[in-house]
Amino acid sequence: MKTTTCHGETAKPSRLRFHESATAHVQGRAAYIDDLPLVEGTLHAAPLMSPVANARLLDIDLSDTLAAPGVTGVVTALDIPGDPLLATFVHDESIFSGSQLMHVGQVMGLVVGHSHTQMRHAARQMRLQTEQQPPLLHARDALQAASFVLPQVTVQCGNPLQALAHAPHLLQGTLEVGGQEHFYLESQIAYAIPQENGQWLIHSSTQHPGEVQHWVAHALHLPLSQVRVVCRRMGGGFGGKETQAGHLAVWAALAAHKFGRPVKMRLDRGDDILITGKRHPFSHDWQVGFDAQGHVLGFESVQLVHCGHSADLSGPVADRAIFHTDNAYYLSDLTITSHRCKTHTQSHTAFRGFGGPQGVLLIETVMGDIARHLGLDALDVRLANLYGVGQRDTTPYGMKIEDNILHPLMTQLVERCDYRARREAVREWNNQHTVLKKGLALTPVKFGISFTATQFNQAGAVVSVYTDGSVRVNHGGTEMGQGLHTKVCGLVARVLGLPAGQVQASASDTDQVANASATAASSSTDLNGRAAVNAALQVRQNIAACIAQADGCNADAIRFERGQVISPTRQRSFTEAVQYAYGQRVQLWSDGFYATPKIHYDRNTLTGRPFYYFAYGAACSEVAIDTLTGEYRVLRTDILHDVGHSLHPEIDLGQIEGGFAQGLGWLTTEELVWNAKGELLTKGASTYKIPTAADMPAQLNIELWHEANREANVGGSKAVGEPPFMLAISVYEALRDAIGATRPGNTPIRLDTPATAERVLNAVLNRV
Repeated sequence: MKTTTCHGETAKPSRLRFHESATAHVQGRAAYIDDLPLVEGTLHAAPLMSPVANARLLDIDLSDTLAAPGVTGVVTALDIPGDPLLATFVHDESIFSGSQLMHVGQVMGLVVGHSHTQMRHAARQMRLQTEQQPPLLHARDALQAASFVLPQVTVQCGNPLQALAHAPHLLQGTLEVGGQEHFYLESQIAYAIPQENGQWLIHSSTQHPGEVQHWVAHALHLPLSQVRVVCRRMGGGFGGKETQAGHLAVWAALAAHKFGRPVKMRLDRGDDILITGKRHPFSHDWQVGFDAQGHVLGFESVQLVHCGHSADLSGPVADRAIFHTDNAYYLSDLTITSHRCKTHTQSHTAFRGFGGPQGVLLIETVMGDIARHLGLDALDVRLANLYGVGQRDTTPYGMKIEDNILHPLMTQLVERCDYRARREAVREWNNQHTVLKKGLALTPVKFGISFTATQFNQAGAVVSVYTDGSVRVNHGGTEMGQGLHTKVCGLVARVLGLPAGQVQASASDTDQVANASATAASSSTDLNGRAAVNAALQVRQNIAACIAQADGCNADAIRFERGQVISPTRQRSFTEAVQYAYGQRVQLWSDGFYATPKIHYDRNTLTGRPFYYFAYGAACSEVAIDTLTGEYRVLRTDILHDVGHSLHPEIDLGQIEGGFAQGLGWLTTEELVWNAKGELLTKGASTYKIPTAADMPAQLNIELWHEANREANVGGSKAVGEPPFMLAISVYEALRDAIGATRPGNTPIRLDTPATAERVLNAVLNRV
């Protein structure tokens, strides 16, 4: 695998190598919740899971479960001191299932006892008597049955009906978009420990400690101040530990409350997959009108969202899909209708991109179909429909795009990857070969950054400087392997003029920073980094004022550089300056707060400015398919991605590569299969195929766009967590391009996702 990089002029070598947990990771000393020493008397909990979907519970027999070795007892809905419903936004999900069982794997209660293994075995001794009904497993069936978790939403701009009626060309199509299992390395886990005076300590592998705090307090009927949630790090999250981590914490806390002892609850992989929600599958029906050059004149989309049995985060996920259906393209006249469908499956939840990939994939499919219909290069159709600068620059939801770099970024990638020459080479190859066909595609990404729920765009941090010159920062974000703590430490170090390694991050802790937002929406460095910078600036100002008074100068004249505090008359080490300031009774710690400016959003009309800025990128992928088997290889991918002025190029490159790989898995190999009874068959590594090194492009070239963020974001940077995920759509479009080379004419290429070898072969044989 070949990787090239362009770091940009602000990528200083002193910031490249530091990683706050690197040594602990490589030595195996990085502590996760399952590594914590057990408090004496700790019990373990395992879930009692429904074996059926859409069934009425007639009777439950737990006698064998209770008689199993090591069992202390069970926890049911009768043991909940607070609200039996989870404190979700919609308030529609029970902590434990009631008389109606909604999906296979739904948690009915807990068995609690001396060991994890014993409790898993005991849970399987449960016997049920049920009355089953046919489950709704597809959104189209749910739509027909009028089964919804939320009301439908319609967004319209311009006059799409008139535009479609007068368009010279019309196309319509259907696209089924599969879901995706998070498959984080560390499964869901929580450890609930009773404290004195009715207080609680919850160790949770969570992206949102504040939400876990809220859910646990709600279930135990306690004030939030009596519940402390701590998370040092997660072994991956990808959105799956935003709301879903709260379930484990509530269950463990309820068990600890009933038995008066600490309780740890960890899900094995198979149980985790059965219980937790996935990326939302989507069903798209669309119609587009366009002219002879491929310009979109009118667009109509009906989006069926497979939500599962409860709303969870389906509302904002579906809204984000609407917001990103335009992707990089100006759509003047469109209507989008979104149905939030209730099915008898796991309740689907946040996943990297949060609805955006499902919307972007739709419009990129449409662009590819337009090009094929007209006999044009798909790249030219995409370029023709790009947002403009100063014109054609307003989104369907009313936001003016002020930072558009789409055309120069795509043009630069076209030149660097030699797209035009390779397009001709692919055409020549396909003319000369019958069995192996190649495809090539270049697709862009425009991705809005901010929480669409405006109130979540805020963050807090505390920076503490100790008398030996060491520094600690605590902020509301959580570390799940994305390098958030490393970036925040680097930002604080930059403010104080210190080596990054001199600043340490502490565990995310609701006792330290209250009311923190989730680590999600690619906004965590933007929010928490700026809050930490604001805190560090206050500490620096305090020290500078003290040193200025001692040296008889203005505080503005004090410089913090390379571990030194420098005035016009004297130079001190940072430690010396800190110790002097301490002797003068100067505050050496401070809190910081940040709220994202400019954003506003009307949830009723889905209009406003929901995003602070956009992150951009583009990828060009080349594939080869075997027309006899449907098997294929990704030969080469070139990526040019916009991260602004990178705070840590190595982390950003890793996020781009990882996001692309995860997007590749979603689009090509990761298939969720439910049988007619509602049983999820793909519930482990043996049946659910995440991408491996063998699935990655043989040649992968990644470069960073050189330009700083035009908004006043921290360090001139841009978000990098979610946008690269959609770069993998270039592979999907390249596959469709290769399939198109197997048949004459201009008929659209139907290829649902994931584009497994089987689906590729069926598309080649035109039997979709």
